[in-house]
Amino acid sequence: MIAGLDIGSRSIELVLMEDGRVVHQEKTATTFQPIDQVRKLIDGYTPDHIVATGYGRNLIAETDMRAPVDTITEIKAYALGTSRLYPEARTILDIGGQDTKVISLAAGGKVTKFEMNDRCAAGTGKFLEHMANVFQLPVPEFGPYAMDGTEALSINRMCTVFAETEAVSLMAQGHDPKSIARGLHAAIVQRTAAMLKRVGLTLPLIFAGGVARNPCVVHLLSENLSSAPVIPENPDMLGAHGAALHGLQRYL
Repeated sequence: MIAGLDIGSRSIELVLMEDGRVVHQEKTATTFQPIDQVRKLIDGYTPDHIVATGYGRNLIAETDMRAPVDTITEIKAYALGTSRLYPEARTILDIGGQDTKVISLAAGGKVTKFEMNDRCAAGTGKFLEHMANVFQLPVPEFGPYAMDGTEALSINRMCTVFAETEAVSLMAQGHDPKSIARGLHAAIVQRTAAMLKRVGLTLPLIFAGGVARNPCVVHLLSENLSSAPVIPENPDMLGAHGAALHGLQRYL
């Protein structure tokens, strides 16, 4: 049995594979104790090997996990997971808790180019989480709320602090809060579309990561690209799936 772990800044995903198929998958919050959270996830299972990706992969590699631990980059993990699930895919978009990744693939899942926004939380899940708090909404309700906006009011700055200031200022001017929320989502999509353009978009586009569950981002992205992205059934599990596949290829 191979355990694939994607240890991100906001969440940790586990995919267990045996005999070439997924036998278990689970997600939990990273918290400030990621090692403890990983141990809870794999408690009751005895993987032969663990392959970790994400921000915390090296932390796990330096810890006794009662099984050999290997690490791979997020770029490689997402490419492996995507090429297995969607062999025809040529572009991957992942918007996670703290970063955005765009990956261009050749036939066979080989990475040809990628770009990663990991120095700023602008346009990521953390950005949406903060803005949802400004609107006093739970994160899962923020996307549907923004969908009801009649227009996407312009948000000019994507820094979380400045974007919040703009949103509050628009509210004070009497603008519809739902249209302000839609504008925040549109700003994310514009930023993402620019990344896709720089890397080179070839359809079909696979949209992964937790933000792929946000209906407003998906809707506005589809409008911007004139094509709906393909969203995996469990979009935040793609990295862990790719890590597990790497383990299958290397060790079994």
